[in-house]
Amino acid sequence: MPSSSRSSRASRPEPVPPPPGGVLWSVAGDIRSLLLLPAALILQVAHPAVGAGVNEYSVFRTDPWGRGARSLASVQLWVYGGDEAVAEGRRLRRLHREIRGTDTLGRPYRALAPDTYAWVHATGFPVYRHGLRLLARPLTPAQERQLYAEWRQVGRVLGLRERDLPRTVEEFWPTFHRVLAAEIGPNQVVHDLLSVDLPVPPPGRGPRLLRLALRALWPLLLPPLLRLRRFLTVGYLPPEARAALGLEWSERQERRLRRLSTVLRLLVPALPERLRYLPRARSARAAARRAGDTHARP
Repeated sequence: MPSSSRSSRASRPEPVPPPPGGVLWSVAGDIRSLLLLPAALILQVAHPAVGAGVNEYSVFRTDPWGRGARSLASVQLWVYGGDEAVAEGRRLRRLHREIRGTDTLGRPYRALAPDTYAWVHATGFPVYRHGLRLLARPLTPAQERQLYAEWRQVGRVLGLRERDLPRTVEEFWPTFHRVLAAEIGPNQVVHDLLSVDLPVPPPGRGPRLLRLALRALWPLLLPPLLRLRRFLTVGYLPPEARAALGLEWSERQERRLRRLSTVLRLLVPALPERLRYLPRARSARAAARRAGDTHARP
């Protein structure tokens, strides 16, 4: 490699996560965001390459609770991690470097292929946009453009190149719908994540008495939990993604989802910050307030 190329790369500024005051800063650490993560995951693994990689390499079947906790911690770092966000992006790329194989359509894939890696990140934007309509309030056109710009900024933290995601929200939607039409579909991982009868182990962490109680009650608790998981996952999928996956969704289910969302839309903003925000978000918001950033006030 020419020395001028090496020096140019070395002098390139590090990407940074979105600053306090943005749309993501307000919503990514809100406890309501937990309801949107399963929908984003389903949309990710419905891609033939992502589904194949998760099916072969992930521990989501044997350690679903640990896998979920690690994923949540990673997402929170992207937005609220400051200098740690870039390190987390590098860690994720190292983790995915050797993930490769044959996708669910029989084609070779690499997890870090630009289109595949970009899809995994891109799915968060339409899920957030749809979920906010129900759980908070619809974004204005300016807020939607800001959210997309911030999501692209997070993509740079994760190692995506400038050209890997469409530049504007107006350019994003045709690309999103093209992938839905050409690539997205049900597969074994989608089936397992939406199943209401596959075995799921009880949580393995927490106070000993709680773990013992959960283990004893798990045969009774698991069936309604799996039904609730499917209801929330399918419900918070954008309708066009739901259609691409062939998932049924009735008017009755939509009414139930909207009633639940209305309760959360009214209740959560009234909670104190220590209950409304996840730990990483709370710490980042407190640090921003100490630094005098007025956007981080409770």
